[in-house]
Amino acid sequence: MGILEKIAEIEKEIARTQKNKATEYHLGLLKAKLAKYRAQLLEPSKSAGAKGEGFDVMKSGDARVALIGFPSVGKSTFLSLMTSTASEAASYEFTTLTCIPGVIEYNGANIQLLDLPGIIEGAAQGKGRGRQVIAVARTADVVIMMLDATKGDVQRELLEKELESVGIRLNRRKPNIYFKPKKGGGLSYNSTVPLTQCSEKLVQLILHEYKIFNAEVLFREDSTPDEFIDVIVGNRVYMPCLYVYNKVDQISIEEVDRLAHRPNSVVISCGMKLNLDYLLETLWEYLALICIYTKKRGERPDFNDAIIMRRGASVEHVCHRIHRTLASQFKYALVWGTSTKYSPQRVGLTHIMEHEDVIQIVKK
Repeated sequence: MGILEKIAEIEKEIARTQKNKATEYHLGLLKAKLAKYRAQLLEPSKSAGAKGEGFDVMKSGDARVALIGFPSVGKSTFLSLMTSTASEAASYEFTTLTCIPGVIEYNGANIQLLDLPGIIEGAAQGKGRGRQVIAVARTADVVIMMLDATKGDVQRELLEKELESVGIRLNRRKPNIYFKPKKGGGLSYNSTVPLTQCSEKLVQLILHEYKIFNAEVLFREDSTPDEFIDVIVGNRVYMPCLYVYNKVDQISIEEVDRLAHRPNSVVISCGMKLNLDYLLETLWEYLALICIYTKKRGERPDFNDAIIMRRGASVEHVCHRIHRTLASQFKYALVWGTSTKYSPQRVGLTHIMEHEDVIQIVKK
């Protein structure tokens, strides 16, 4: 029996089993087995086949955004509209067969946008180059899921299921569980909050499935068995996802209103170029990027050339970005902007910068 058959069998078993107190251990064990088989499925095969054409693109710019969606939802049209790259767009499926990069220039930042081939159902098992597409998506900072507004919620559910099965968790934080395998001493199990979904016996069963008998486990939040399995496996990617509904010019205004009010969703029309500016604003928020301007002593700030950093960057990060030796020669910095109590404020290396701050660095 192959891995795919085993996975299908376990999925059927989970669907068949009633969820109640008596079956939670059985379900926990099945979920652990399922995660194990899926991990095996994603490992590259030992026998190396003929070397094909490379798929992934070199990372460039300040951030990376992946476009994921079913064939013919308007990914290539979107790339051509947003960037100066022309991706072939036609009215038949699978027009794009490889990964096509483009660059969005916004707020002085270069955001790399990847147009990936359409995903079909069963992509996680390798159908239609699905594995390569999903592997590239794992390296992105934000995923834009392009959906056809005329198709309802079917596409969204299928895509979420495909990405979930390869370890991409959308719009979720990492579970607050401390887990450390040890050499001996058995299982040390603790929790700082009352647990309603996991118990010591279930945790032990799941760890035994992974052949872990000595470990330290501390739950700092009420987590599900699935989240605990994610922590054990450890290769999960937690990333923000923006659901973009295209072709809204073909549906009723009530439906547009319903889709637009859903969490993490934006409605656009590539054909009529509607709402694209709002999508860019939302994307900027999701990428958590900030612009920082520099200023020389006695001169006006240089507003043409911004330093692009991640939200939460300190003065030390800015110094490293300008030159790697600057932090060691740093005396103090003067900062103007929203991160200060008054302008200019004299700050040290640990001061956290905010969007559109101006900094002047004074060396020793």
